[in-house]
Amino acid sequence: MKVVTRFAPSPTGFLHIGSARTALFNWLYSRHHGGTYLLRIEDTDRQRSTKEAIDAILDGLSWLGLNWDGEVVYQFARAQRHAEVAHQLLAAGKAYYCYATPAELEAMREEARKEGKSIRYNGMWRDRDPKDAPPGVKPVIRIKAAQTGSTTVRDHVQGEVTVANDQLDDMVLLRGDGTPTYMHAVVVDDHDMGITHVIRGDDHLNNTFRQLQVYEGMGWQAPDFAHIPLIHGADGAKLSKRHGALGVEAYRDMGYLPAALRNYLLRLGWAHGDDEIIPTEKAIEWFDIDDVGRGASRFDFAKLTNLNAHYLRETPDSELLPLVRPLVEKALETPLSATALERIARGMNGVKQRTRTIVELAAGLVFYARAGAPPMDDKAKAQLTPEARGLLARVATTLDQASVDWVESTLEAAVKDVAETASVKLGQIAQPLRAALTGSTVSPGIFEVLAILGRDESLTRLRAAA
Repeated sequence: MKVVTRFAPSPTGFLHIGSARTALFNWLYSRHHGGTYLLRIEDTDRQRSTKEAIDAILDGLSWLGLNWDGEVVYQFARAQRHAEVAHQLLAAGKAYYCYATPAELEAMREEARKEGKSIRYNGMWRDRDPKDAPPGVKPVIRIKAAQTGSTTVRDHVQGEVTVANDQLDDMVLLRGDGTPTYMHAVVVDDHDMGITHVIRGDDHLNNTFRQLQVYEGMGWQAPDFAHIPLIHGADGAKLSKRHGALGVEAYRDMGYLPAALRNYLLRLGWAHGDDEIIPTEKAIEWFDIDDVGRGASRFDFAKLTNLNAHYLRETPDSELLPLVRPLVEKALETPLSATALERIARGMNGVKQRTRTIVELAAGLVFYARAGAPPMDDKAKAQLTPEARGLLARVATTLDQASVDWVESTLEAAVKDVAETASVKLGQIAQPLRAALTGSTVSPGIFEVLAILGRDESLTRLRAAA
């Protein structure tokens, strides 16, 4: 059997981080088995579905590298097919018209609340003759759910779960205006798309027992199910914005790399021994949905950031340059010159070793892109004492000599000579030198910075500080 999975988000908002993990698990499972991974946009809620949300979902999945096979399926466009199946169930006696009025439905709900029971439709039109229908009421079509016995789901994550059928109600398939409900449309779409494995959040587990009634009524083979646990915050509470319940685009804007986010989401509920760094090719090789744990995972920003720092160090500088360029240009409010780009490219490796996100990396590279003396933070200003300024002037004079080759080793030797001549430790020059060149007390090696800035730019900055 060829494995076919699907990711089926509702376009009523951004691509939530929990939904992104669901998409990842579906993608990995299909890739692991050499199968197919499909994308369906469940836009039956016409009032809340928006083009902006659809675009955000498609963009977020593409950025994460979770590319789908074939064309996107839009659920609303299949409404006629959903209605067709509902009428087939009706003709086969597996569904019925329900003429219950809004007032009658509200009375049922109120009675259930008073008795402390779950709110369920009581089947009042299940066996009644439509001839008894009140005038002016547009009927809905309801499934005739099983009323005796039980339904069992052998779930790849939750194990064997059984529900008594008398707990199921006759869910609505078609509304009075003829539009399909989400619960019905999902089943028809999964069947028609040939989905073999439905991997989704465990908040859908109860829905599965109701949806199986449609499979049973149509005589269709139900797919395998895997209901994965939800993601909680680091404190164990339900995931919220303060925990990281943000759209995928927010993580991109915060400077996280897609490979790092894929690795982190993979480890939320799934593990391969003690491995923490799991490249995508290994994830595809190792992943199996049966290995996902039942317990809720906890989202931890600190762990994600540390993981991102690793991927940042491992990413080729040439791939990072187009990511940092717009951020540096935004900081400087001007396009970068060819000289500034060349400096950033040369300085990339030194800066990325001590940063954790693309945003931090760009901020650490801004000083390379400037022309002239950089603005200084308070700690850098504190380094420029009268004594330090005098030392910087001597360094500038020494480095301005034509005999000084502008390479790290020669620059280091020249600055050490100044320190020895002035009878001071190298550190007494190095920190003011760093402040003058970068505007900060934290940077890559100061001789690397000198070499990358070049003779003219370095001397301009040193003389300004001195």
